[in-house]
Formats: sequence, C-alpha cells, structure tokens
Amino acid sequence: MSPTQVQEDSLLEVRSLKTYFPIRKGLFQREVGQVKAVDDVSFQVRKGESFGIVGESGCGKSTTGRSLLRLIEPTGGEVMFDGHKVTEFSDSRMREIRRDMGMIFQDPFASLNPRHKVRKILEEPLIVHGIGSAEERRSRVERVMETVGLSSWQLDRFPHQFSGGQRQRIAIARALMLQPKLIVADEPVSALDVSIQSQILNLMQDLKDEFGLTYVFIAHDLSVVKHFCDRVAVMYLGRIVELADKHSLYREPKHPYTQALLSAVPKPDPNAASERIILQGEIPSPANVPQGCVFSTRCPQVMDICRQQKPVLQPTSEGHMTACHLYGSAEA
Repeated sequence: MSPTQVQEDSLLEVRSLKTYFPIRKGLFQREVGQVKAVDDVSFQVRKGESFGIVGESGCGKSTTGRSLLRLIEPTGGEVMFDGHKVTEFSDSRMREIRRDMGMIFQDPFASLNPRHKVRKILEEPLIVHGIGSAEERRSRVERVMETVGLSSWQLDRFPHQFSGGQRQRIAIARALMLQPKLIVADEPVSALDVSIQSQILNLMQDLKDEFGLTYVFIAHDLSVVKHFCDRVAVMYLGRIVELADKHSLYREPKHPYTQALLSAVPKPDPNAASERIILQGEIPSPANVPQGCVFSTRCPQVMDICRQQKPVLQPTSEGHMTACHLYGSAEA
C-alpha cells in the first residue's frame, strides 16, 4: 500500500511533508541555501497505534514530530489530523485542534517552567482553553496527577524538587490534561536512567490502553522502539528509507541503513552469532543533500543509479516499504 493511500482507521496522514530552514549570510542576511531537515516524508498513523520514528541524531525525526503539531511551520506538504488539514489552519483554529494533540518533550526539566508549581503547570492548558470552573480544574489536575503515579499533595512543589522520572511523569500528565487523541513523544525516556525507562514506557502503555491514545514515538534506541511501537519508520537525512511493522522490520530489514542500525543493537546472548556492519564516511550535510539516494555516500551496496536518482518508498513485501534501488524503482 502506498503511504499516500488513505485508510479508514487513519488518525494522522502525512503527505510529502517538507521542513526547510534558510541559511542566511552577509550584512543583509540574504538566503544562500536551505537546510532540508525534513524532505518529502509521507506516512499514516492508525487510531490506537504506536508509530515509531527512529534514526541517528540529525536525521530530522524530532523536526518531523514538531512539524506535525506546527510547533515548527512546515515548508510544504500536508498534515491531515482526524480528517482536518491542519497545515491550512489559522493560528486560532490551530489552537482549537491542539486540544486533541499533545506533546511530550525529551528533557522534562527544560520543558517544565521552573518558576511555577506543578499545580499551575498542569492547570494552565485548561485555563488557556477555557475548560471548567476553578473547582473542576482542581479536581481534574489531582485526578490526572494520581493517574500518572504521583500524589496530589505533590502538586504544590516545584519541578526541581522531583527526580527525572517524576518530572517526566508530570510532563506526561500535562500532555493528558486536555484528553488528546494523539500524543507526539519526542524521545521521552532518553534522558532517564535505564532503571526508570521501563517504568515510564509501561506507564505510557497503560495510559494508551486506558484512554485510547495514539502515539507518534520518536527515539534513537531501537530496543525501546521494538518494545513499545507497532510500526516503525526509519529516517535518514530527512527522508524515510524504510517503513514496516516492528516484527517484519527487526526480523528482515531490507534497507542497507536499517541493516547497519540493527547490527549495532547489543544481543542479550553473548554467544549469539552476529556480524556488525560498519558504515564508512560521514553523514552528508542536510544543506547539501546528495543528488540521488541520500544514503548513497555511505551505502556498502551502492550502484551507479543510486548516485543519480532518488528511490521511491515502495512495497517490497506485505506491509513492508523500502526506498532502495536494490528493489528496482526510481522517481521519474
């Protein structure tokens, strides 16, 4: 199935999303180039699904997540959320639709206002959207606080008085305050100790089951994504190079980049046979993307066509899509 074909149970549809940042130089700050952070990305997320986006640092996965909510304005493409084309909304209309879209950031300490007590942090989304009376807001804040495993008496503390795991629970509580349909989680456990990561992931899974949430889960840790997500998109230099359900992706990765990523994942069995794929060279600059396949400068299986034409993200098996000339397709 093409990534642009619409499914009936689709909550989020992303079509040819582009997010470029201008490069300016000189006294008059003239634009001399563009950083193509997200370049022609398309995918769909079904209702109730946990959709993972993985890749190396700088691949554009976090920019993609922020572009979905228009925290960063996309340069081009479309984002359809629950049947609404949010990329065409005015600021006031976008504020309304954000009641159904939440965000969990990577660093809970940086994302929580250090001058506000937790009660005010959690109540603020309700005030902004004009929801409930003061008593109703107070009741909801206390209820959500307990839902994420914290006590209501902790509401009168400041963020710095909590541990990292507790701060991330507060960040999750804030994302839940408006009862959203979709939550974009931008590396929500990467800043936490390994011992705390599983607790937060289990909490997020429990909340998904309880409230019928849909996640876009952004991460670089492939083992975390395998545990948490249903389908996974692999990004490299602003483009999706492979998209599949997690079992198919981890069992039989097709793109050379995905194969290299998975070969680096530590195996629990020290005696298990594994061959590490070492990629040569450096990741190209997103301001100077290769003409053909974005992975052509590092790919161990590169061919002449790879340096000339961009491969299309196409089905290579049931439910498995790959953008690679090894499977015989190129953009016109």
